[in-house]
Amino acid sequence: MDIKQLQYFITVAELESFTRASEALGIAQPALSRQIRLLEVNLRQNLLIRNGRGATPTDAGKLLLGHARGILHQLERAKEELLHLRGGLTGRVAVGLPPSLARALTVPLTRAFRQEMPEAHLSIREGLSTAMEEELLNARLDIALLYNGSSSAGLQTEHLVNEELVYVSVRPSGLMEEPQDLYVEMQEIARQPLVIPSRPNAIRMHVESALLSLGLSANITLEIDGVPAILDLVADGAGNAVLTRHAVTSSIRPSAYKIRRIRNPDLGIQVALATSSKRPSTHIQRKTIDLLKRIALEKIA
Repeated sequence: MDIKQLQYFITVAELESFTRASEALGIAQPALSRQIRLLEVNLRQNLLIRNGRGATPTDAGKLLLGHARGILHQLERAKEELLHLRGGLTGRVAVGLPPSLARALTVPLTRAFRQEMPEAHLSIREGLSTAMEEELLNARLDIALLYNGSSSAGLQTEHLVNEELVYVSVRPSGLMEEPQDLYVEMQEIARQPLVIPSRPNAIRMHVESALLSLGLSANITLEIDGVPAILDLVADGAGNAVLTRHAVTSSIRPSAYKIRRIRNPDLGIQVALATSSKRPSTHIQRKTIDLLKRIALEKIA
């Protein structure tokens, strides 16, 4: 087997399609199929189940997928370390951010990254904390910020800050801006209709856990994934929401919403920086971690 075949296999397995993989890789589909078949012949294993809907890894394919990601990661790390000896700083790093933080952090992180590592490549993806944990484990992400993230098998986390959660409702037309120290009780939140993300969204789980500790449950009107959609529905009068303060203040129309702090109990959620404990960090990843910590503390704390 060779490195190119492994890269082709990873792309097909992740996209679950020869057609999409050939487009992503920029090679003809017959040539891609031939290379994957050569890899299977060399390993004497069927690596993919081919059907009319696409291609999915067999058990042998899943096993190879984990090894192949590790091999390519180590190769990338070796190239980066050698270039670093020559005084250059190049390579790739993939960062995952929760949607409610992405708007606040993406621009300053990208700007700082370009200034300090102009020859390197940064990829930023938004996702749920549970999904990003999986992507860290399978090497699709190198670094991620997670809500309520904790160290587990294969993951290493570092607590950064606690982000405040607030109660968001539509601001009545003509209502002047109010003081920022207005409060709402958790018991009141339980009585009001909520527009909330579906499980296993970390904020959803955190809110339900806090209500459950008081013997209460959420009055869920709509389950919507996506902060902009939730805010649009709140503005339209479909219900209220519990979100991070940054999700509201960095929205397109923050003045459309009335924000109240939550008490009894106060409600906040931990933000943790997570990496894989099974893969050593490259120099560029360590530099990116330092940047992300600094910017997150500036923008969230």
